[in-house]
Amino acid sequence: MSSNRRQQIPERWSVQAGDAAVARLDIPAEAKRERRFEIAVSMSVRALDNSAEPWHELRVYADGKLQWQRRIGTQQPAPFDGLDYRFQATVAVAQTLRLSAIAECGGARRLQLQIEADEA
Repeated sequence: MSSNRRQQIPERWSVQAGDAAVARLDIPAEAKRERRFEIAVSMSVRALDNSAEPWHELRVYADGKLQWQRRIGTQQPAPFDGLDYRFQATVAVAQTLRLSAIAECGGARRLQLQIEADEA
């Protein structure tokens, strides 16, 4: 039995921004189909040794709209601490999805910031 349908391989997009404060990921438009993605954003930091009240914050945007934000105290002493956020987004036919994450911290050092998008 043969099929005329072409099997779609799920898309996977990612960016690793290292210790940068901003990560951006653009998922390009698809001309023929709507797509749904599971988006995962994560950041990790490490408190500075002499910091009295270290903190870190993550803000996540999709197409310029704030999806989530949180600021918490950074664990100390610890090899690292961080924040993660997951959500789903639908990308309409012929539309691009623009994702961005902003990581800020006080009394801590950014270690890693990344965005991953897996087609559901």
